Amino acid sequence: MALLSALPAGAEPIRGAGSTFAAPVISAWAKAYKEARADGGDYFTLDWSVDYEPVGSLAGVMRLSQPEMDFAATDAPLSLEEIARRNVAQFPIVMGGIAVVANVVGVEPGKLRLSGPVLAGIFSGQIRTWSAPAIVALNPDVQLPDRPIKVLRRQDGSGSTFVFTSYLSRISSEWREKFGTATLIDWPVGQGAEGTGNLVALAAATADSITYLEYRQVVRAGLPVVQLLNEAGAFVAPAPESFTAGLANIAWDASRHFLADTTNMPGAGAYPMAAVTYAVVPKDRGGERTQRVLDLFRLAYSAGARDARALGYTPVPPELARQIDRYWAQTLTTLNN
Repeated sequence: MALLSALPAGAEPIRGAGSTFAAPVISAWAKAYKEARADGGDYFTLDWSVDYEPVGSLAGVMRLSQPEMDFAATDAPLSLEEIARRNVAQFPIVMGGIAVVANVVGVEPGKLRLSGPVLAGIFSGQIRTWSAPAIVALNPDVQLPDRPIKVLRRQDGSGSTFVFTSYLSRISSEWREKFGTATLIDWPVGQGAEGTGNLVALAAATADSITYLEYRQVVRAGLPVVQLLNEAGAFVAPAPESFTAGLANIAWDASRHFLADTTNMPGAGAYPMAAVTYAVVPKDRGGERTQRVLDLFRLAYSAGARDARALGYTPVPPELARQIDRYWAQTLTTLNN
């Protein structure tokens, strides 16, 4: 793939909004894009910059109705019906995972083990104490306190909530029927926080709490993670390697705009809650504007993969990047040139 196209200079930056999960790596790509366009020189124009607002996945997609927006980034992919109705293209840009965090006093960090059905029981309010038999059965060697579980969760629209509730819906028919999968749900229990940063701070300050957060944020904050029981029957901790092990089993389908369920994937080493951030690009922004967005993500897939790894993400694999390039030619480039 060619890294950058020769385009006439404009007067506006590439404008995007959405996922807080992907914001740090998009910021790194924006810097690299600017440097690549400058090509070692001192000259700079606004069309070499990227203005990205980390407002959350749901809000980012909603902002696409504003004609100045060039793309949204979302951890909750649009359905096929939404893609057709909004007249957009959708494709993966970076990957990672959602970690379950349990700040249980007296329990060594990383030692707690949980399963999907037990998580569904906790977040539905059916399992209320750390000494509940279902939790004890999974942790015979851990001294669990007889204290209430303090459930923490997002109260705003969030891609992390979408991935987490996708997992609970896949693993528990009761959860699926009562609460379902969404970026924003009517939680039956717990204390809410708005935004990733506030939820991280609340989890760190609340003893005997449990929540779900983007893995990169968890590592940065030094929060204790939970090992989850995967589809193969193994307890696996969240890590780039275990996300990759699960994502490697996905058969990406360009005809479906790369929609995929990234929960409870097969494989002995697979962590059961991977996350994928998608770019959503309108088809009606004109050839030059669209091409600049594609140039940004071409850079992200090539030189930008190093930035993704350094920041704790899983980059899009080269073969998938090649599929996406062909998808662009079919859905965006030919429509806008």
